Amino acid sequence: MRIILLRHAQSLGNVDELAYTRIPDHALPLTETGTLQAKLAGPIVTKLLEGQRAAVYVSPYLRTRETLRLLDIGPSCERIVPEPRLREQDWGNLQDPADQEIQQRLRHEFGHFFYRLPFGESGADVDDRVAAFLSDLRTTGHEHPATVVIVSHGLTIRLLCRRLFGWSVDLFESLSNLDTCEYRVVEHVNGKWTLDRPFRQWRLSPDGATQAH
Repeated sequence: MRIILLRHAQSLGNVDELAYTRIPDHALPLTETGTLQAKLAGPIVTKLLEGQRAAVYVSPYLRTRETLRLLDIGPSCERIVPEPRLREQDWGNLQDPADQEIQQRLRHEFGHFFYRLPFGESGADVDDRVAAFLSDLRTTGHEHPATVVIVSHGLTIRLLCRRLFGWSVDLFESLSNLDTCEYRVVEHVNGKWTLDRPFRQWRLSPDGATQAH
């Protein structure tokens, strides 16, 4: 199996953090830049597919669905499945800008994996649901395409890779999200998952762990 992991294109929330206080996270639209990013990424994804028809799993958030639509890869899709388990980490209620700033600070201080946002999720909660998704993906039958495209979110994609490669929590927290509309390709060959390129790191992992690639 080969999995193309693509983060959504630039959304309003990526350029205006206060947008979360006015618009539900799941309804944040792409920016004009994001629209262009997604259109430019289409030929890149098509080339990565190498003529193979793919099973596409997409977060049901507006920014991920719009990214997929603008990729214009419909003829290469054997199936398109909206998958709620691939959604962004639930941040709860962010209507109060002051509280939003406090939660972001506390999350950074306590760690993105274990800190649970009030009325929302911790990274560990997201980790559990992506594990369930990957378990279902591994047990699909021979009729399922060997090539998979996942259009999701920064933290969710990092956690998908954490599960696939068995990365430590320390290593996960040392990695940066992909840029908007950036991709990685993971492939299962001879019983082992490989990664085409490592994720950027903003610090060395405290436990000395390194990425598989």
